[in-house]
Amino acid sequence: MKKKALIALPFAAVAAVLIAYQIIFTLPESAKVSTLSPSIKTPELACYNNPDAEVIDQQGKLNLLVWNIYKQNRPNWQSALQSLAQDKQLVLLQEASMTVGLRAWIDKGQWSGNVVDAFKAFDTSAGVLNLAHQLPKLACAYTEMEPWLRLPKSAIYATYPLSNGQVLAVVNIHAINFTYGTEEYHRQLGALANALSKHTGPMIVAGDFNSWSEERLQVMKSLLDKLAVKEAVFQPDHRKQFINGLPLDHVFYRGLVLEKAKAPLSDASDHNPIEVYFSLP
Repeated sequence: MKKKALIALPFAAVAAVLIAYQIIFTLPESAKVSTLSPSIKTPELACYNNPDAEVIDQQGKLNLLVWNIYKQNRPNWQSALQSLAQDKQLVLLQEASMTVGLRAWIDKGQWSGNVVDAFKAFDTSAGVLNLAHQLPKLACAYTEMEPWLRLPKSAIYATYPLSNGQVLAVVNIHAINFTYGTEEYHRQLGALANALSKHTGPMIVAGDFNSWSEERLQVMKSLLDKLAVKEAVFQPDHRKQFINGLPLDHVFYRGLVLEKAKAPLSDASDHNPIEVYFSLP
């Protein structure tokens, strides 16, 4: 009897994990983007289109914040985000949990934007989030399943009009993390690089690339080199690093003038934020 009970224990443990997984997480059937705006209500769509988009830069200046905000798990996330975002025209967040607190902060600051739900945990969406004071011209959702954790990672491809008549393409990515090899990583970045390859104007590709190995760096750079983008160099550079010293967060750009870029220290997330200041050529 004891032997049968011991044999049954692993199966019971697996069953308990599967039940808990189904209770906690809800996965989207397909990649969809939700639009956040105080003035309009739109359903979840694969792509959001806005023919009346306004320019995103401010007199030729485009200040950018890129930050994995760690699902707002640190108590000082709100004060840190408020300080970092106050002079920015574009905010790209990864691991944004669409809690009541974050939604209230977005509404109070009169931000608009788009979020791609990687998954819902206890009915609260989590994924990548683009914020600006104007809605984009286009925003499309991308997701890729983590092969081990079976939870998707998300990305947004968006376009924004500029005051010089050009259109800026922006990718905000939270890349696949736990894999053996680079197949899924290559597929996720390749889909976004393919979308960007059709864009002839300026672009920004930024986020948490989870570039913790030389193999991943090679995949990332081989795909992005085809787009003729440059990588921002930070001073100071306190980007989160893997144990081997490789940074996980990156900003690439094309067709913009880089004024300055920095990655300051912050204890409001497990990643340090990135601030980049561009001007139009």
